[in-house]
Amino acid sequence: MLQQPFREHLQERFSEILSSPLSILALEPIQGGDINQSFLVKTSEGDYFLKTNADSFGKDMLEKEAKGLLLIAKADCMRVPQPIFYGEFRHRIYLVMEFLIRGARKDDFWEDFGMALAELHGQSSNSFGLEYDNYIGSMPQSNHFHSNWSDFFAEERILNPVRKAVSLGLLQAAHVSAAENICRKLNNIFPAGRPSLLHGDLWAGNFLAGADGHAFIFDPAVYYGHREMDIAMSMLFGGFESGFYKAYHHHFPLDPGYAERIALCQLYPLLVHLLLFGKHYYSRVKDILDKFQ
Repeated sequence: MLQQPFREHLQERFSEILSSPLSILALEPIQGGDINQSFLVKTSEGDYFLKTNADSFGKDMLEKEAKGLLLIAKADCMRVPQPIFYGEFRHRIYLVMEFLIRGARKDDFWEDFGMALAELHGQSSNSFGLEYDNYIGSMPQSNHFHSNWSDFFAEERILNPVRKAVSLGLLQAAHVSAAENICRKLNNIFPAGRPSLLHGDLWAGNFLAGADGHAFIFDPAVYYGHREMDIAMSMLFGGFESGFYKAYHHHFPLDPGYAERIALCQLYPLLVHLLLFGKHYYSRVKDILDKFQ
């Protein structure tokens, strides 16, 4: 349970942000997620969603999550829970957001979702990366700008996590050589294209149907990258129906050969899982490194 001083702090912040007195009536735990504690915050002015963490993750983790949600919201095509405020209290970080009421999926849920993702990917930037680093899950994510996808993917998404995995004994030194071989080929593997605004961690646990039956996405790990990264992530653990991909492809056709690149795009999230959760993901990472080197 959250201590009374934290509740009082939240109540003061609510009143400041909303410019009117507000009372917290209840904090009800919500199950789900393996990183943060989550709560339904019942107040005199309505319900809100609270994420909070007192562990030794990055102190700016929830701040970066809020910034990612706002960046997606600004694109005005994918719906996200609106961040209300974030902060830190006695070494506990927190983020307060709009509380989403789950609803039944509309008949056109997947088609609408696929079209919205295509529109999000139409948002572009001059470079691959982001003006700040953020997190994917609890792992820091480096987003240094690069002028082309091959350099960004090599430095920020393959070589750094592979080297870290070797340092932790999760991969062998030979895997660094395999990764370097892959990176030398990237210009010939990926077609040229402009950076797309990505969700960055698009799996089935990071979306839901809202009260009107259409998709909301959350828990982003945003950056401007190759759009096949989101598509590949959505396929990694399943949970997306064929109508989603058909609608996406109709509105923003994928480049020829994308199916052969899916596994390579999945290398990064699998490396993240290897680093966060251990050897269970070793064989899948090794298979991809062996296939593409």
